[in-house]
Amino acid sequence: MTTLKLRLAEPRVLLVPGVYDALSALIAEQAGFEALYLSGASIAYTRLGRSDVGLTTASEVADTLAHVTERVRVPVIVDADTGFGNALNVQRTVRGFERAGAAMIQLEDQTFPKRCGHLQGKGVVPAAEMCGKLRAALDARAGSETLILARTDALAVEGLQAAIDRACACVEAGADGIFPEAITDLDMYRKFAAAVKVPVLANITEFGKTPLFTVQELASADVAIALYPLSAFRAMNKAALGVYQALRKEGTQQSVVSTMQTREELYHYLGYHEFEKKLDALFAQ
Repeated sequence: MTTLKLRLAEPRVLLVPGVYDALSALIAEQAGFEALYLSGASIAYTRLGRSDVGLTTASEVADTLAHVTERVRVPVIVDADTGFGNALNVQRTVRGFERAGAAMIQLEDQTFPKRCGHLQGKGVVPAAEMCGKLRAALDARAGSETLILARTDALAVEGLQAAIDRACACVEAGADGIFPEAITDLDMYRKFAAAVKVPVLANITEFGKTPLFTVQELASADVAIALYPLSAFRAMNKAALGVYQALRKEGTQQSVVSTMQTREELYHYLGYHEFEKKLDALFAQ
């Protein structure tokens, strides 16, 4: 299995879809993606039915991450939000996420309580505090194959040059990659990439401040990772709503069966028939 570190050394953009549980991870892996992303937002939405405002705990994220990495072989990038506390908490978070199978752990510089990265009213901690958390994370990890990704929300708060300066400070502190949030044009990515000289991640989330750039456009701006954190999640929710509305209105699911995954398709992604074969072999007379 190619490590994330080796894959990021290749020149082509790495496409990373968001997942929120083991089944969505299996589907994404079998669709051919080389890496996956587990966001804090997706866990807040699916496990808590709450907004992404820092209500999830490190143990809830680690538990979900472990379920995902137990079922897929591709690298998983995990969102550690602000590290769930101070530098000591960051160290505990990194150790726990690394044990749960994380290939890359993302830390951000928002103040707490945090806000969605594409909304107004965000705040960022001092750059020195963020760099201290990064150094704590690097000190805590068991090996350099576990990468640390630094996200900065400073663009909306302090402006482009200040955000680039902060990203450079994060790299000096040892960050393996930079995630500049809520970028509004391709030239901004070019400036970040030229300044930091480590892989830059573009968050191509729907209904936000960043345009839905194509992979070709991102490659032209020297972006290394294209992230789609909630695309499938949004589509699944819309499809589920259509089923619920049809059932309530029509008293039957007949009109929406064509939109559903079949039993055999589900069994394919789960590997159900392989399980049956294994069971039969184990208990053969």
